[in-house]
Amino acid sequence: MNTLSFPKSSSRTKHPAGVLFICAFLTVVMSGCAATTRTLNPETEQHYDASYDFSDKKQIVRTLTESLLSSSAVQTEAGKPVIIVYGVDNETSEHINTGGITDDIRLSLIKSGEYRFLNRQQRGNVQAETEFQQAGFVPPAQRVAQGRQLGADYILSGTLRSIEKKQSRQWRLNKKELIYYSMNLELTDLQSGEISWADNVEIAREASRPILGW
Repeated sequence: MNTLSFPKSSSRTKHPAGVLFICAFLTVVMSGCAATTRTLNPETEQHYDASYDFSDKKQIVRTLTESLLSSSAVQTEAGKPVIIVYGVDNETSEHINTGGITDDIRLSLIKSGEYRFLNRQQRGNVQAETEFQQAGFVPPAQRVAQGRQLGADYILSGTLRSIEKKQSRQWRLNKKELIYYSMNLELTDLQSGEISWADNVEIAREASRPILGW
């Protein structure tokens, strides 16, 4: 009887070149996927795409603050004008916190020493604390006097709008996008209802990116 024999497979067969190539490839891939961070200078203009970013906010705040401070149309008979902020309406398609714009404008105007601001967000807390003191929990000499709050001279409000355009569908190596932003801000005189000051900032940006990429 003939016995069939099969070649024995060696589990110790080595392919050093292939193993080294795979290891090198995995090293490159993993290093590319590793998270990295770096500190940026907020004063330096930075844009990664065409959409709204912190550099746009700084430009809007700087331009509108300088415009208001240089205007002679905002005046009161005595003292510094008192302003209450009613915010900026976001009419763009993006989720933009416009409160950050008005907060920075208010801070710049307060630092200038030319304007005073009422804290609209704290009115409920001010009323609650005043009622607490007047209810007898605080000695009379330490209670806040009622009817002493400032009245606003002006309302600060505005609107942020945008127009977005994308290239039509056709074969291209790069896809382009154009976004236009318009930020309008105004001061309304509470006594007369007149718009005493208004200005706007316009920002237009085009961004392109390859159709294929990471």
